[in-house]
Amino acid sequence: MQEQPVDIPCPICSISGKVFMIAHVEEIPYFGEHTQVTVMCHACGWRQTDFIPAEGKNPGSWRLPITSLETLSARVIRSSSCTIKVHELDLEVAPGSNATGYVSNVEGVLNRFKDIVTMVLRDVESELLEMAGAKQSDEAAKAEALEALGRLNEMVELIEAAGKKGASPLTLELLDPHGHSMILHDDAIHRELTEEELLALPVGPDPAVFSKDDSD
Repeated sequence: MQEQPVDIPCPICSISGKVFMIAHVEEIPYFGEHTQVTVMCHACGWRQTDFIPAEGKNPGSWRLPITSLETLSARVIRSSSCTIKVHELDLEVAPGSNATGYVSNVEGVLNRFKDIVTMVLRDVESELLEMAGAKQSDEAAKAEALEALGRLNEMVELIEAAGKKGASPLTLELLDPHGHSMILHDDAIHRELTEEELLALPVGPDPAVFSKDDSD
């Protein structure tokens, strides 16, 4: 494989003449045959990889009830265009401009949610500490922060309990306008997205980036 120059300025450092591309076809586990295109800048080190599927995919949703420890092991392929939801907790992660895809399992996805909620939890706790000496006029704000703290703690507990016997079931859903995401499990339910859903969903960065999740 040889690097080919690309006649565009780097999107990060804006230097021209330093952007190159490498492309090759490979078989990616769970994704099938893809063309891997890597674009890099030799000036600042920026790099982005896009995996283009050999076969077109329809926009789709994958939904899996997490009802046992066995379902926690279900393989999850999340592309950079995928929105992930946990309906019972009103949790949602939508793809932003720097979103990356990954291959993981249900437990790995829940751990990602747990990390995000825990980070927000620490922010709320810090806010409460700062408000500890506030005047009575700030009581409403403190009450709101305490309510958020309680709900976040509950979310963390439910995520940790997911899949255990007797725990309240959670439902994981992937919504991908490009159709590159999926949940590999016999109980996973697949459907095509509606026109309304397609209009409302973000599509993530262009090109997409995929990485191997080390947490599974």
